[in-house]
Amino acid sequence: MKKPTTSSFLLIAFLWLSMRPAWAQLTVSGTVSDADGGPLPGAAVVLIDTYKGTFTDASGAFQLTNLKSAPVVLQISMLGYETKNQTFNSNQNASLTIKLSKTAVAVDEVVVSATRANQKSAIAYTDVTRRDLNKLNLGQDIPQLLNFTPSIVTTSDAGAGVGYTGIRIRGSDATRVNVTLNGIPYNDAESQGTFFVNMPDFASSVSTIQIQRGVGTSTNGAGAFGASVNIQTNKLEEKPYAETNLSGGSFGTRKVNVLAGTGLLNNHFVLDARLSKIYSDGYIDRASSDLRSFYLSGGYYTKKSFFRLNVFSGQEKTYQAWNGVPEQYLKTNRTYNSFTYDNQTDNYQQDNYQLITSHELTKNWRANLSFFYTKGKGYYEEYRTADNFSSYGLPNVVIGDSTIKQTDLIRRLWLDNDFYGTVFSFDYNSFGKLTANIGGGWNQYKGIHYGEIIWSRVAGSSNIRDRYYQDDATKRDFNLFAKAFYQLTPKLNGFLDAQIRTINYSFLGYNSQLQNVQQDAKLTFFNPKAGFTYTINDRSTVYASVGVGQREPNRNDYTQSTPESRPKAEKLIDYEAGYKVQGEKLAFTANAYYMDYKNQLVLSGQLNDVGAYNRVNIPSSYRAGIELEAGARLAKQLRWNVNATFSRNRVKNFTEYLDNLDNGQQETRQYRETDISFSPNVIAGSQLLFTPAKGLELALLSKYVGKQYLDNTSNESRKLNPYFTNDIRVIYSIKPKFAQEIAFTLLFNNVLNELYESNGFTVPYIAEGKVTADNGYYPQAGRNFLAGVRVRF
Repeated sequence: MKKPTTSSFLLIAFLWLSMRPAWAQLTVSGTVSDADGGPLPGAAVVLIDTYKGTFTDASGAFQLTNLKSAPVVLQISMLGYETKNQTFNSNQNASLTIKLSKTAVAVDEVVVSATRANQKSAIAYTDVTRRDLNKLNLGQDIPQLLNFTPSIVTTSDAGAGVGYTGIRIRGSDATRVNVTLNGIPYNDAESQGTFFVNMPDFASSVSTIQIQRGVGTSTNGAGAFGASVNIQTNKLEEKPYAETNLSGGSFGTRKVNVLAGTGLLNNHFVLDARLSKIYSDGYIDRASSDLRSFYLSGGYYTKKSFFRLNVFSGQEKTYQAWNGVPEQYLKTNRTYNSFTYDNQTDNYQQDNYQLITSHELTKNWRANLSFFYTKGKGYYEEYRTADNFSSYGLPNVVIGDSTIKQTDLIRRLWLDNDFYGTVFSFDYNSFGKLTANIGGGWNQYKGIHYGEIIWSRVAGSSNIRDRYYQDDATKRDFNLFAKAFYQLTPKLNGFLDAQIRTINYSFLGYNSQLQNVQQDAKLTFFNPKAGFTYTINDRSTVYASVGVGQREPNRNDYTQSTPESRPKAEKLIDYEAGYKVQGEKLAFTANAYYMDYKNQLVLSGQLNDVGAYNRVNIPSSYRAGIELEAGARLAKQLRWNVNATFSRNRVKNFTEYLDNLDNGQQETRQYRETDISFSPNVIAGSQLLFTPAKGLELALLSKYVGKQYLDNTSNESRKLNPYFTNDIRVIYSIKPKFAQEIAFTLLFNNVLNELYESNGFTVPYIAEGKVTADNGYYPQAGRNFLAGVRVRF
C-alpha cells in the first residue's frame, strides 16, 4: 500500500465536506436570561442531533439560520445553570424567550474554567467527554484513549498500550505538554514528564479532558511548550449509582473495577469511590504490568459553594522494556527484550490528595481555592554485569595476588519525593461585555534520589543496601496570571492573557571546578497572549492569536553540566489562526499555526565539560502546519469524524557531533533545514460510525502517521517508517429494568496486522572510517483484541 494515498484521500474528503450545501429553511432567534430576566451572554444554544450551534451575545441574544423544517429541539446550557431543552414546532421563523434556572448546588466545572479554553479563546482545542472515553476504556492508558484526536501520536513501551505509554502533540513530547488534574499541576517537577502509569485506570474517574494545542491559555504547572492536557475528575452525580467494568483480551490483558456513589445526600453531601486492577503480559517479552489504584472523593455542596476532597492512589510494577528492540531483530524477533533478570522491574506508588473549594462571592465574582499534596516513592531494580567497583565508590577487592576490579551486582535506584502547594483563581463575569480571570499557584517539590546495592557477587567491603549516592533537590514554582475577554462589537471579541512565573531550583550539580556541590538556579518568565474572535454569522467564525511560552531546562540539563555549559531556557512564540463552520449535517475547522522556537533544547551528540551528552540550545527552529477537522452526518445512521495535520517542522541550522571510535575524538557535521526529530509531516485520524439498530454502534477507527526521524539530521537510515492502522469497534448497549445500562464492547486493534514502530532512538558514531548508527525501536502489537462489559446500576 502506498502510504501517502491515505493523506491525499483525507484532504479530498475535507474539501468535499466543506463544499457541501447548506440546508436552508427556517430562522430561529431569541434571548436567554436568568430567572430574574437578566441576560446570559455566552450561553450555548445547540440544535440537538446536529453540528449546528451558537452562543448568546452580550445582550443574551442568539440566532440560528438555515434550519430544516420543524420540529427542532434546541438545547440551551451555561455553566452554573440547569440545562434546558426547547422544542420548536412551527414551520415559520420565530423568536423565543428562554429562561434558565440557577443550579440547586454549585457545580464542579467552575474550578477549571480559569485554566480552560472556551469559544472566545482563539486557540485550537479539543474537548473529550466521559462518553468518548468509555468507548475505548478497556484497560489502556489515557494517551491511548486520546489517540484519535488531532495532531496526536501515542506509543507504548510494552507495545500493547498498558504500562509505560507516551504522547506527542504536534511533535512535542510529554515533557513539553502541561498536564493538570482539576487545575492542579501533575507534571514531574524535575523531568517535566508525565507518567500516566502512576495513575492506572484514572480515565474511569474522569469527567472531561481538554487538549489545548500550542501555547494555550495561562495555567498552573510546567510551561506549556507544545500543548496542554487539562483533566477534570468526577463531576457531581446527584443520583446514587454503582458500576463495574470487566475486560480482557490479547497478551493476558485484563481489567476489573468497581465504582459507586451516594448521590447528593440531604441536598449537600456526596461520596464517590473507585477500585481498579489491571494486568497485562505486554506484547514485548516479559513486558508485564501489574497495576492497582483507587479513587475516593467526598464533597459538601451548597447553592453558592462546594468543598471536594479527592484522594487517589496508583501502584505499579512493570517489567522494564524501555531499552527497546535493536534494529537487527525487527524482522526476526520483534518482541525481543534484552532484560532477562526475573525482577528487572520498576516499582512505584503515588498518593494524591486534593482539597478543592469554590465560593460565589457576589453575582459577578467567584473565588476558587485548592490545596494539594502528592507523595511518590519507588525504585527500579536492575541486574548489572561486570560493573567497576570504582563506579560505586568502593575499593577493588584483593584476594591473594589477584585484584578484582569488577563484579556482577543488583542495584535499586530510588526516588522519594513530596510535591505540595496551592492554586487559586477569582472569576469575574459582568453578564455583559466583560469576563475575566485572575489567578495563580505556588508549589514546592522535594526529591531524594539515591541508589543502593542489594546484592553483589563479589562483596568486598560493601554491605547490603549500601547507598552509593544520594542527591536531594528542591524546586519552588510560583505563577500569577490574568486574562480578560471583552466584547468589542456584537461580532468581535478580543482577549488578553498574561502570566508571570518564577522558578527556584536547588540541586546537586557540578561547579566550574567539576566538584559536585549544591547549587541554585533562578528563572523568571513573562508569557503574554492576545487574540480575537470574529463571528461572521451563526454558522461561521474566524479567530487569530499570538502567545509566548517559556520553559526551563530539566533536571539532567542542570545536574550534568557546569554553570558555564548549562543550557538556556527555551522560548516559543506561537501564532494561531482558524476558521470554524457549523451546519446541521457538517462541522468543519481549519487551524493554521506557526510555532517559532528560540533556544530549543535538543540532543546533538556533543560532550559537555563534565563528559555528559547533554541537550544543547539550537538558536532557531519552527513548526508550521494546518490542522483540519470535520464531522459529517452522511446519513441518519452514518457519521464520520475525521482530522488531519499537515506540517513542516524544521531546525534551521544543526550541528551533529559524532564520537570517532578510531581516534577517540569527536567530529562534526553541519546541516540546514532538517526535520525536527519525532515530528511527522502528516498525522490523520478517522472515526466512521454506523448505528444500524438501537443500542448498536459499529466503528472503523483509522490512524495514519507519516515518517519520523530519530534525530535532527533527516538521515534516512535513522527513521521511523510511516504507518497506517485500522481498528474495528463494536458496542452494544441495553437498558434492562434491573440496571441503568449494560454495554458490551469488542475492540479489534490493528486488524490489517500492520507491522510498525511508534518510537525509537539512535546512537550514531564513526568506526573504521564510516558513519554508522545503532538504532533501537519500540514495536507495537499486530492484530489483537480487547473485549469488555460495563454494567451501571
